[in-house]
Amino acid sequence: MTIRVLIVDDQMMVREGFSVLLGAQPDIEVVGEAVDGRQALAKVAELRPDVVLMDIRMPELNGLEATREIVAADADAKVLVLTTFDLDEYVYQALRAGASGFLLKDASARQLADGVRIVASGEALLAPTVTKRLIQEFSRLGTPRVPSQERIGDLTERETEVLVLVAQGRSNAEIASYLVVAESTVKTHVSRILVKLGLRDRTQAAVFAYEAGLITPGG
Repeated sequence: MTIRVLIVDDQMMVREGFSVLLGAQPDIEVVGEAVDGRQALAKVAELRPDVVLMDIRMPELNGLEATREIVAADADAKVLVLTTFDLDEYVYQALRAGASGFLLKDASARQLADGVRIVASGEALLAPTVTKRLIQEFSRLGTPRVPSQERIGDLTERETEVLVLVAQGRSNAEIASYLVVAESTVKTHVSRILVKLGLRDRTQAAVFAYEAGLITPGG
């Protein structure tokens, strides 16, 4: 199955570079490009890409607002945020807006292609650096949100444990190894967590864990 990708960036060299790198992959097709968030919305509606590579800092409509509107229009939309720095001030807001993860612009061809595949498969690209950034943000913002804490009661003890590990940026394989269970068991736990909490993917699950106070600075 070919993964259809839309590249959104106001820099032509970036768009062309990513287009060449992804176009060289047998299972990925770049179906279009957009120069800003406004054009991205129109292209997404027209082309229905599987994954949107979204820059954040753009004129007209920035990537944060575009991501929010894209996800609001289609809950299954998959947006992979592009950023120059792993501590970009907008990474946290982009994840809250519904992005499925983030990728540095200086990523290798393999990292870029693998990132697109991961997001297209329904997984979230949540690197340890993003986890650290989220912890820093929640440390700055202060107290957890009470509604999130109340919803934790819907989870079993094991599901809560898995949620914490997801929030730490661990993959299903890593969680399975840590808990000494089958990877399929972890997938089942993650699916149940998402359903019980009404979340769309692992990234939102991680954000939920921080808001609920399950993960704290230094924890």
